[in-house]
Amino acid sequence: MNSHDLLPVHTGTVIEDDSLTLEQLCHACGVHADWVISLVEESIIEPEGDDIHLWRFSGTCLVRVRSALRLQHDLGVNLAGIALALDLMEELENLRTQLKIMGHD
Repeated sequence: MNSHDLLPVHTGTVIEDDSLTLEQLCHACGVHADWVISLVEESIIEPEGDDIHLWRFSGTCLVRVRSALRLQHDLGVNLAGIALALDLMEELENLRTQLKIMGHD
């Protein structure tokens, strides 16, 4: 693997002003709808709405899809592994936040 094979890492704060349709999410992440649907089926992301044609995705879903894409592309992680890795990363971030609040930087 060389530097041309790696996807860029984007960081920032997610602002929840609006939600994305399935098409918008796919376009923003450069992926096919089938792949996003498989992420929903694995509970990696959770859309709002019951009908696939009316699904809406939050900014948090956008971040998780991009992270999932990096895990799959860069490390070859399968969907079950992606779900576990993202959950563990989220839990670690929550624990770090709690430590900062408690004053244990």
